[in-house]
Amino acid sequence: MAERMVEADGVELCTESFGDPSDPPVLLVMGTGASMLWWEEGFCRMLAEGGRFVIRYDHRDTGRSTTYEPGRPGYTGADLVADAARVLDGHGIPAAHVVGVSAGGALAQLLALDDPARVLSLVLISTTSAVPGGTGGLPPPTEEFMAFVSTADADPSGADAVVDHQVAYARLLAGGRRPFDEAAARSLVRRDVERAHDIAAARNHDVLAEGEHTRAPLSSITVPTLVIHGTADPMFPLPHGQALAERIPGARLLALEDAGHGVDRADRATVVRAILDHTAAGSGGRTAG
Repeated sequence: MAERMVEADGVELCTESFGDPSDPPVLLVMGTGASMLWWEEGFCRMLAEGGRFVIRYDHRDTGRSTTYEPGRPGYTGADLVADAARVLDGHGIPAAHVVGVSAGGALAQLLALDDPARVLSLVLISTTSAVPGGTGGLPPPTEEFMAFVSTADADPSGADAVVDHQVAYARLLAGGRRPFDEAAARSLVRRDVERAHDIAAARNHDVLAEGEHTRAPLSSITVPTLVIHGTADPMFPLPHGQALAERIPGARLLALEDAGHGVDRADRATVVRAILDHTAAGSGGRTAG
């Protein structure tokens, strides 16, 4: 495990790698507003032990990466897509298997559309279509989710209030059909708050301009794609994952029963195995025995 800063185009991105650099590379792209800590270390280590060189990183305005004044981001959503390529460049990697969760899954789709030579395969977790009009006719978030978003304090003041808010949000995203490990969530959120240059700056992701992206349809994605989606996802109900799998040629869907939004520890082994199997095809990489 090694943490390093990648500097490109005036931006510093904090990255951390796991495993042998000679193994097939897997780039983990977290959702907007979330640092790389949300790809839990145990998950990263399991992938590395399965024969993958794993890289996670802090988006701008999260963790130890370049941070802007809250409410005044100096970049667009397109820059977040380009940052994924910058991370690969910083590690001397021409192309990688890209695994994105939530909005990170949208960034992964856009990278595959904007710069297909950088993407060996896609794994899209708890996400939806990144292209305009791609979500038409799909169900909205649950009423509980919308109620939380509309009534929660948009700018909690003080570290304790931020932690309480983020833990409540994590509980909601878990979907409500399984026990919620509040102690683990609180520990992760507190580490995230303590590690960030300015935790309030993560809100900048909510006000980003889209920037310039390709307008190619999802059907133009040609790399092998695996869609992983929980049946109890409150943000993007299961039909979002089903639609992705239908619209991307040859994509496969792995539905996780009673799982919410993100990678639950109870599903970690299943998700790791699915990613290892998916990224083994044609990669020459070894898989865990």
